[in-house]
Amino acid sequence: MLSRGFSRISGTTASTDVRRPRKRLWAAAGVTALGFLIVLELAARRYGLPGPLTNQVAELVYRPKSGALLYAGLALTLVVLTWRQRFIAVGAALGIDVVLALTRWAFDIGGVGGNEGRAFGNGALWVVLGCGVIALTRRTGPERTLLLKGVGLGLLLVAGRKTGDTWLLITSKTRPQVLDPYVATADHALGNPSWVAGRIVAATGPVGSHILDAVYGQLAVAAVVVALYQLRNVAAERRFPAHHLVRTFLVIGLLGPAIYMIYPVVGPVFAYGTGAFGTGSAHWAVAELWPHTPPPVGPPHSVVYDAITPRNCMPSLHTAWATAIYIHSRRAPRFLRFAGTFWLLATLTATLGFGYHYGIDLVAGVVFTLTIETALRALDHGWDRPAVQQVAGGAAFFTALLLSVRFAPVQMAHHPWTVGPFILLATAAVIYGYVRTTARWEPSPAPPAPRAEPQLEPA
Repeated sequence: MLSRGFSRISGTTASTDVRRPRKRLWAAAGVTALGFLIVLELAARRYGLPGPLTNQVAELVYRPKSGALLYAGLALTLVVLTWRQRFIAVGAALGIDVVLALTRWAFDIGGVGGNEGRAFGNGALWVVLGCGVIALTRRTGPERTLLLKGVGLGLLLVAGRKTGDTWLLITSKTRPQVLDPYVATADHALGNPSWVAGRIVAATGPVGSHILDAVYGQLAVAAVVVALYQLRNVAAERRFPAHHLVRTFLVIGLLGPAIYMIYPVVGPVFAYGTGAFGTGSAHWAVAELWPHTPPPVGPPHSVVYDAITPRNCMPSLHTAWATAIYIHSRRAPRFLRFAGTFWLLATLTATLGFGYHYGIDLVAGVVFTLTIETALRALDHGWDRPAVQQVAGGAAFFTALLLSVRFAPVQMAHHPWTVGPFILLATAAVIYGYVRTTARWEPSPAPPAPRAEPQLEPA
């Protein structure tokens, strides 16, 4: 009896000790995220523009830039609620949207920062914040923690978009010169895939372009669908899974723009075309070559570009996020697996076919995601030797690729049949290493239950 009592006490103490570091980790992550947002807010203010915090607060009243994203954030928050609470929350969000839409119509209030914006989405943000207030004032213990995690997850998704917009603004203001000639020269080693894909997409006509544009623009929606499937049992189990897609998405969005500051590149349609999204023009282009004529091989140099176009090519974060969606949809039902594969292939086609990225950007994006994914999963399963080797190998290849493009692009272009296969084989090695490393962490399937033998009934 005593031993049983002591075992219970020791078990409770052990579980408390395990929970305590996790609470500290969540607290540290929250403080770090808030500090990061404040720094970006101050940086944006330095250029006379509102930062992520200002834009987020403004969307409580003004027309939001993306109403679908705000409702996606609400959907992530709802995973911790019961079905009755979810219906109440969605109804409240829709009701608030109707009231605010009528108010804006009556007083002629436009979008954030003078933009047209969307007619809906404010209600979702109000409900997410209301859930946070309820968690702080009406919940205690584990229930408060769970609800705050749901609120934090929804707000992080929305804040991640605002943070990304501010990062892109900073890259365009602080990096007047871009390195596109270096990447375009090195891309000869891969056969200039952006030029090839650009001609193929142009040949498909408006139908193919519209489909690819829809896939490219709704990447966050696809991510939320996969994330909702992964988090479908949170309300019943009252806890989040150890690892899910949103974690990878946020880390990619946090680290990627920092590399933009080191490696500013605008993309083929801007540096060698007429621009897109209302930015860039033939005036700023090195030459009007994309997508029909690959640039000639010669000693590259950095070029000056306008102060509006984001320097957001290296690595391709759309490729990185699409790769993450593909990885996290592998254990989902067949429909989601097919959707994850389609989204990855369509995103790769769109990034190249629209001239937003070079081929090497895509390679860097895949390696970037696999390295981050391995590191995040190693935090939960332990940093064993294969995990350390995989993360170190991915980081080394990523760094070597960027340095080679910067300092040896002409050599890469002059030896395409050597450098191109080497890059692809090295990327395949990173993929294979990731699969081998993470396969050991997958739970083994439960053995099938033994079938009962039929018994003869007595006459």
